[in-house]
Amino acid sequence: MSVQGRIHSVESFGTLDGPGLRYVVFLQGCSLRCRYCHNPDSWSTDKGTLVESETLIQEIRSYRNFIKDGGVTISGGEPLKQPQFTLEILNQLKKEGLHTALDTAGSVPISLSKPVLESADLVLLDIKSLDNKQCFSLTGMGNENTLATLAYLQACKKRTWIRHVLVPGWTLHTKRLTELASFLKNFSCIELVELLPYHSMGQYKWEQLKLEYSFKDVPEPKESELVEARGIFEKQGLQVLMTKNIQRESSSKVG
Repeated sequence: MSVQGRIHSVESFGTLDGPGLRYVVFLQGCSLRCRYCHNPDSWSTDKGTLVESETLIQEIRSYRNFIKDGGVTISGGEPLKQPQFTLEILNQLKKEGLHTALDTAGSVPISLSKPVLESADLVLLDIKSLDNKQCFSLTGMGNENTLATLAYLQACKKRTWIRHVLVPGWTLHTKRLTELASFLKNFSCIELVELLPYHSMGQYKWEQLKLEYSFKDVPEPKESELVEARGIFEKQGLQVLMTKNIQRESSSKVG
């Protein structure tokens, strides 16, 4: 069965979204309005390229030899905004014998996302903030759905990586990080915590869209701050990956 979906872009040889070399599909549409989003052009649900799931699978097949030891990551935007399309892609990739990862902020109600979460081999869950009020200020939504998603991943024993953006003056705060690390250590499904230093390299996209970038005066983290942040999570027995600031420029359209 072929299902239609909207795609923002793809990255044929991705190394930032899951283990190994990966084909990354960025779906169009997102409910969050993160102040530091580097792809605000992915927010709208009626833009992007409309494609058939089978067309996308055929495209991915052509990269099999390159990604056979890595896999495919469905990202966004927010892939759970298109649950039927995402589920169909994941199920077809499973038949192809390719490893799948779902990169999500878990902002969709768990009642809609369960089948998709269950189908993925690995879930990369982006927790914006453990503090609900701060999460709302950062993204325009609270964190209830995200935390419910994590609870469900724990219940179904799904392999999970946590992603967390370190924003000076916001999330890059000793007390907040300590609380988050203490919270996460209770989830046996979590294999890795990926810390992503804030950067403003996507600011030009906001300007192109005539949107106000409210974080233009927020500095990038200092190295000493990153070392401290990493130590907070490692102290709780969590495995940590600190991702460097890399701007994506190799994305292309499909269709």
